[in-house]
Amino acid sequence: MKTIKCILSKNQQQNLVLLGLLLFSFFLLSTRIVLTKTGYFLFLVWNVFLASIPYAITMYLSEKKDLRKAGQVFAFIVWRLFLPNAPYIITDLYHLKRSTPHLIWLDTLVIITFAMTGIALFYCSLNKMLKIIKKHYNIKQEKIIVMLLCFLSAFGIYIGRYLRYNSWELLSNPKPLGIDILGILLQPKVNSKAWLFTILFGLFLSLGHFIFKHLTLKKQ
Repeated sequence: MKTIKCILSKNQQQNLVLLGLLLFSFFLLSTRIVLTKTGYFLFLVWNVFLASIPYAITMYLSEKKDLRKAGQVFAFIVWRLFLPNAPYIITDLYHLKRSTPHLIWLDTLVIITFAMTGIALFYCSLNKMLKIIKKHYNIKQEKIIVMLLCFLSAFGIYIGRYLRYNSWELLSNPKPLGIDILGILLQPKVNSKAWLFTILFGLFLSLGHFIFKHLTLKKQ
């Protein structure tokens, strides 16, 4: 095992762990499909695909040495738009209400495993993006940036889960999305549910990042 770790780079090791999580998620989902003869949870495959986009972007940026600033800014915007899709999978636990008593254990395992994959993709992508930003720009308030991104992601999750907007609708359908966002920001009392969700989920993601980074550094 130590020899394999010496041969593989840190990125390769990380990719193998993420691939292992992904394959195990697919295995559990396939087991459910065989047992129930229904593909109800197949939407998790699409959700984890969306969750992998931010990670793919940071992998690309890490390898790309000669990308111009305009390209970097564009890639960051796309990354930021798709970032909430990674932890969004946690809210798919909502679908457990449609489970049956004799299968709820399997349904819980399926969703949690996909959610773990999404969370892992989220934190790996976030850390990679922070390294990229620090490489090109002199930033000192890393913790503030992390918390800001976590709370913005939490807000994005709320918009996706409860207002049913997709990431690309910021470009394809910006007017109604903008009106809804302004309504939430300007009328916090009326939209207390959105604020409470954003604050608590943002704290959850921020705490998770602290634990993830601490464990990663300790391992090194």
